[in-house]
Amino acid sequence: MTVRPDISSTEAAERGSTDPTDRGPAVHDQRDHGARPSAASARVVLITGAARRIGRALALGFAAHGWDVAAHYGTSRSEANELIAEIEALGRRAVALHADLADEAQVARLLPDCTAALGHPLCIVNNASLFDEDTAHDVCYDKLLRMMSINLGAPLVLARMLHDATPDSAHEDQTQRGVVINVLDQKLYNMNPDYLSYTLSKAALDAATVALAQALAPKLRVVGLAPGLTLQSAEQTPASFAAAHRMTPLGRASRPEDLVAAALYLADAAGVTGTTLIVDGGQHLVPLPRDVMFLAGS
Repeated sequence: MTVRPDISSTEAAERGSTDPTDRGPAVHDQRDHGARPSAASARVVLITGAARRIGRALALGFAAHGWDVAAHYGTSRSEANELIAEIEALGRRAVALHADLADEAQVARLLPDCTAALGHPLCIVNNASLFDEDTAHDVCYDKLLRMMSINLGAPLVLARMLHDATPDSAHEDQTQRGVVINVLDQKLYNMNPDYLSYTLSKAALDAATVALAQALAPKLRVVGLAPGLTLQSAEQTPASFAAAHRMTPLGRASRPEDLVAAALYLADAAGVTGTTLIVDGGQHLVPLPRDVMFLAGS
């Protein structure tokens, strides 16, 4: 295991907060918590898989730094609504948006729904992803195509839509330019054969990050953020997680606050595009024959 960028919204081993079986309605939670900041003065970020784990940390981190937040979720509706309340308590505007990221039509609604509720987003964080175990010995079309739809297809569609919605004046006015942050995985730089379909989908998103940065400039910057092992998964004990987390040159892998700081930097780094920031305590520098999930006594 490495990044577990967001094993966040289902108990069925998703790294994000999208469950293709969840067809529930979108929740636009805009309850009045007192005076609200002006929409005209706010920057808006859309974060997929925002209800739990790393996605939640990113949403709260952006809000704490003055961003209004559209929080996408798959199955974690109650957690999404709790997140909205927390963000509004920080004095920011927020909305919870449901979508099945395996369904292109639902993905295509996210940007207009975000814009209608909060205004045009300047940043999209493609954090949600589906994570499931397979190897070269049991890989199959069904699992591979589902991984590709959610982990690659949804980020591609959202990037295209953000580009199309960004005004042509952004060619000259850098303040109108957008940024797409694709959450990747340090595993791409320290390969092992575990979680094959997931790894292939993230490798494709890594390549897409470069291709999109070329194709969608100058309106958009497109960057990657590759965490290491960050939060304990359901399959790990506290002891096995702690042992795995220490297996880096710095003696600790990534923490949620590291990823928040990195994402905020990338959101504002006007001269950075087409590259990936690895935030893993150096985990990618330590070659391992198996995913750390299998090496730390879990």
